[in-house]
Amino acid sequence: MAQNIYDKQEFFEGYSQLPRSVHGLAGAPEWPSIQAQLPALKGLRVLDLGCGFGWFCRFAAGEGATSVLGLDLSQNMIARARAETSDPAVRYEIADLEHVELPQASFDLVYSSLAFHYLEDFGRMVRQVYDSLVPGGSFVFTIEHPIYMAPTQPGFRTDEAGRRTWPIDGYSVEGKRTTDWLAKGVVKYHRTLGTTLNTLIDAGFVFDRLVEWHPSPELLAEIPALAEEMDRPMMMIISTHRPE
Repeated sequence: MAQNIYDKQEFFEGYSQLPRSVHGLAGAPEWPSIQAQLPALKGLRVLDLGCGFGWFCRFAAGEGATSVLGLDLSQNMIARARAETSDPAVRYEIADLEHVELPQASFDLVYSSLAFHYLEDFGRMVRQVYDSLVPGGSFVFTIEHPIYMAPTQPGFRTDEAGRRTWPIDGYSVEGKRTTDWLAKGVVKYHRTLGTTLNTLIDAGFVFDRLVEWHPSPELLAEIPALAEEMDRPMMMIISTHRPE
């Protein structure tokens, strides 16, 4: 079973105070870049893996999706998602993404936001998604960038010239990483960029686009704290599809 950090009180309370938790998609600075990778949602059957509070599920339904299923391991997340959703096109289920069995050829779009770096077996998840999509279906997701994930000791270093550098020690060493973020002992799984992309290709996906997200000058002026995202990408947005 995957680590269920979102049902730990300390973590859940901290996560609930993040801008993206308070303001939803509008509080996620990468959201416009994600939208640019999404197909038109009207009439689609949508699956959201690691749906959290259900922000994307409600957005998809509002854009005309025929049905939206949100899956998440956290009871806290699903409880809040259900409480804040009234659209009958949306439903939520508790599911462990490490072991979930997805129905075959049942979705037109599978979406996920910042969930897959918690999975030990990414390959299994990708194969499940491929089989769950209809031919031509889209798979769009965000994941922590492996350059951001790689450091065993988070934080900037300073080089001999006094410039800040981001540590990427052990980049080629894939596997379990433990960090302290909102709570102690949060487990994530590091994979190189090549491993992530090749896993998708090996499963049969056609690769569409990779966005190594960083803020625009306008966004930096609005939110100066995002300046560190110019030093190393925190996340990447990947868009693929199952061929016809």
